[in-house]
Amino acid sequence: MSTNNPTANQETHFFGDVCKNFDHAAQFTKHDAGLLDQIKSCNSVYRFRFPIRKGNGFEVIDAWRVEHSHHQSPTKGGIRYSEMVNEDEVMALAALMTYKCAIVNVPFGGAKGGIKINPKNYTVGELENITRRYTVELIKKNFIGPSIDVPAPDYGSGEREMSWIADTYATMNPGQLDALGAVTGKPIALHGIAGRREATGRGVAIAVRECVSVAEDMDKLGLTTGLSGKKIIVQGLGNVGYYSAKFLSEFGALIVGICEFEGAVYNEDGLDVEAVFQHRKSSGSILGYAGAKQEFKNTMEGLEQPCDILVPAALENQITEANIRNIKAKIIAEGANGPTSPEAEAIFYQNGGMIIPDMYANAGGVTVSYFEWLKNLSHVAFGRMNRRFEENSNLNLVNMVEGITGIALTPIQRATIVKGASELELVNSGLEDTMIRSYHEIREIYKSNPDIGTLRNAAMVGAINKIAVSYQNLGVWP
Repeated sequence: MSTNNPTANQETHFFGDVCKNFDHAAQFTKHDAGLLDQIKSCNSVYRFRFPIRKGNGFEVIDAWRVEHSHHQSPTKGGIRYSEMVNEDEVMALAALMTYKCAIVNVPFGGAKGGIKINPKNYTVGELENITRRYTVELIKKNFIGPSIDVPAPDYGSGEREMSWIADTYATMNPGQLDALGAVTGKPIALHGIAGRREATGRGVAIAVRECVSVAEDMDKLGLTTGLSGKKIIVQGLGNVGYYSAKFLSEFGALIVGICEFEGAVYNEDGLDVEAVFQHRKSSGSILGYAGAKQEFKNTMEGLEQPCDILVPAALENQITEANIRNIKAKIIAEGANGPTSPEAEAIFYQNGGMIIPDMYANAGGVTVSYFEWLKNLSHVAFGRMNRRFEENSNLNLVNMVEGITGIALTPIQRATIVKGASELELVNSGLEDTMIRSYHEIREIYKSNPDIGTLRNAAMVGAINKIAVSYQNLGVWP
């Protein structure tokens, strides 16, 4: 393990912010200080460096894997590929994963990984070498495995990198039956699961839809219930932002603004999300989109335009004391991890706003990763065993009803009623149920004590209580 810490002199505050939120929420629980300290602390922090060949020489890569909590096994969390990644950030994201899993009742402890590179500066072959070497380093220290620690995609990584990890782990563990369960977010061809790619964004959209369905809360914000006609600005057009915007639009909302690092576009009458995405894909920039009435070279200006709901789905620390007073949204739905600073959140609530916290709002990804992990352990796709049985049962029921009533259904009606659920439909059903149930769990805690103050505190209180029960039941050994 390296003794050189390249981030030692960098400002570190993200993990501190998470701990600050934890400490505030912990006041509303009845657990002793030692147990709370155990829940809050990162159990294992592995920092390492490894060389790769680049050109005619070598380059040394800094990397991390943090396992925050072992109250449930395995631990679970993505791997971030970014020049900005540092130990503090990885620790904070691992902690958020612990609380996130508890909030949506997914039986994992939290973890996170980081590789300090800009993927754009490397060839595909070099990225593969980096990813495989990172995986081998985790294997050497027992920091990966289907019952130990299960990585997933994060910022800068995706299905391709998860495939390399899966192959490396399987190669290094010949004969292990559940080897492909060592990582999630894999492509379908490598035993991934339908719906995983869009899961986080779909979860954000469901969270927003559920929030605006509560009349009591919307009355306080001066908004009508339902998503229909709600004006939404989305920051980020990556995986989470794109699918959040896509599904919110499908649910009836109006996407009026989209922000990316190169700038922002805005149209109060609505933007075509797919058209903006394709324009950026072809031109390399969100700017210049013909359907925009306004565009801003300073992306942060895009966040400050008129809207009902703001969805920051990019990186952390985007909404701070410096710009929170300029935000015109009544609701902030955190698609990204940690996009709102604690100080900004306090001001936003004082001004009558509401924040749907990241720990809940972006938990769709880990929820469907859980389904993928279950699929890998069972070695059978969801729906494969029972779909035809369901269709035959439904067909018999339809035939009986037609015989009794004398009314014949059209072929389309019969097909709709008889059809059994596909894997994608089952995954989306499980995700929707998880997000709906979890929101109302959080809201009940929020309403139970006015001093709790925010949905984030309520979510954290619920997470602390669940994790505390796990630790108390496990006991301490030796």
